[in-house]
Amino acid sequence: MTRACVWILCAAGLAAIAAPAEAQYGRYRPTTDPATGERYNVELAYGLWNPTPDLQVSGESLGIPGTIIDLVPDLGIAKKKLPEFRLVLRPARKHKFRIGYTPIKYTVDDSILHRTITFNGQKFNVGLPINAEANWKVWRLGYEYDFVSRDRGFFGVVMEAKYTQADFNIASPVDTEFASAKAPIPALGVIGRGYLARNVAVTGEFTLFRLLNRPEDKYKGSYYDFDIYGTLNFTNNLGAQLGYRSLDVSYTVKEDFGSMTLRGAYVMGVVRF
Repeated sequence: MTRACVWILCAAGLAAIAAPAEAQYGRYRPTTDPATGERYNVELAYGLWNPTPDLQVSGESLGIPGTIIDLVPDLGIAKKKLPEFRLVLRPARKHKFRIGYTPIKYTVDDSILHRTITFNGQKFNVGLPINAEANWKVWRLGYEYDFVSRDRGFFGVVMEAKYTQADFNIASPVDTEFASAKAPIPALGVIGRGYLARNVAVTGEFTLFRLLNRPEDKYKGSYYDFDIYGTLNFTNNLGAQLGYRSLDVSYTVKEDFGSMTLRGAYVMGVVRF
């Protein structure tokens, strides 16, 4: 996946650099005809993401190690569509301030355990009816600088603070347990866009964060976010996007562990001012 991300972003960057421009004395002369959709100061996007979930959690308490609970096969959590919101503020051509929010919530009612699990020091036996809820709130606050900016594309760097809050609770007729973890996560990445036609663009973005994650470390974490999408701009102010996003998040806090992998397609509507 990482190698594919690099190739896609490199291709988008080359497309941006090679965008139509006249050369004179070995330098590019800037054009004055931006592609449809590239004239804006504010961009709002909202849509639905339909990822395949892979969620795991483990909680230790009272010196009792927790079972690594796989929420899909163990609790029966099912695939569902998730809302996603994005905002871009563009005060100048090469500068963008970005906000993104993805509320991720999965619930299951009256699922029957097919194996014994231990969570927060409590044992939940085979055959118990279980209610469970997993919440991951993912905020993205970032700045993008496009050091290559042409009328038919761009290539730049992204600096983000990703705030993630993970909550998990499990309840049976005999007990209820709850776990929560939250932290701001810095991330760095790259983004590139090229135009296949005047109003059809392809954009790729990859941001990441990773601690050293040595075996002896009590605190570990990683965050990988890959996003590729095509945009059809009907006008400068209105467009539609079809994309694919892969989000991988994991954390270890002493003996507690959580991981989330979501991969799937999404559609979004876009308005610009």
